[in-house]
Amino acid sequence: MLRRTMSDRLDKPTPQFGTAEYAGVAGTEHCSFCKQPIRGRYYRVNNAMACAACGERAQLEEPKDSHSRYVRGLIFGIGGAIVGLILYATFEIKTGLAIGYLSLAVGYIVAKAIKMGSQGAGGRRYQITAVALTYAAVSLAAVPVSMSAYSKTAKAKDTAQIEQQPTNATAAEENATPSPAEPRMGLGAVLLRLALLGLASPFLDLAGDPLQGLIGLVILAVGIRIAWRIAAGSETQIFGPFEPASAASAGSRA
Repeated sequence: MLRRTMSDRLDKPTPQFGTAEYAGVAGTEHCSFCKQPIRGRYYRVNNAMACAACGERAQLEEPKDSHSRYVRGLIFGIGGAIVGLILYATFEIKTGLAIGYLSLAVGYIVAKAIKMGSQGAGGRRYQITAVALTYAAVSLAAVPVSMSAYSKTAKAKDTAQIEQQPTNATAAEENATPSPAEPRMGLGAVLLRLALLGLASPFLDLAGDPLQGLIGLVILAVGIRIAWRIAAGSETQIFGPFEPASAASAGSRA
C-alpha cells in the first residue's frame, strides 16, 4: 500500500521549487510527498524536495535492470511487434490504403510491450531493441500486403483466361508439347528472400514514388523515435542526498 501511494505521488505533477530549497534553514522546508518538515538530509525527486525517507524509498522503487528482465522485455517486444505487423498489414489489405501514420502506433505498441515485460526497466539496450523491432514490424508488413495483392491479381488473370478460352481448347491442350518444369526454390530460400525484400521495402518504395516513399520514411523515423523514448525507462530523476544549508555552513565554520 505504501509503495502504491509513493508511486502515485511521483506520477503526479509536482510544484517547481527555486534555489531556496538548497539554501533553506533546516526545519522550515517540507517534503513534497509526505508533507513532513525536513530536519536533516533531503533529496530532489523530479525537481521536488523530498525528505530522506521519501527520497530513499523512491530510489528503492526504481526498477533495476537485469538479464531476466531484458529477456522478458525482448519476448514481450517481439509479441508487440507481431501485433503491430498484423495491425499494419490488415488495415492496408482491408482498406487498400497505405497509411504511414500507423508506424507511430507500431512504435508505441512495441515499446510499451517491452516495458511491460521488463516491469518498467529501461536503458540503451531496451531502446535499441525497440527500434529494431519497430522497423522490422513496419517493413515486414509489406510482405503479406504484397502477397495479398499478388493473389488477387493472379486470381483475376486466371478468371480472364478461362473466359477467353476457345471451344477447341481441350484438343489444343492434348496436342501441345509439355514444357520442361522450371526449378523451384526451397521454402527456406523463399522465406529468406521475402524477409530481405520486406526489410528493404521502406527504401524500395522510393524507386516507385520518391515523394510518397520519403514521407513514409519520415513517419517511420518518428515512430522509431517514439519507441526509443518510451524504452528509455523511468523518467523519475533522483538527486542527493543533500545536507541542509545550516549544517553545511556550521561545518565550514568549524
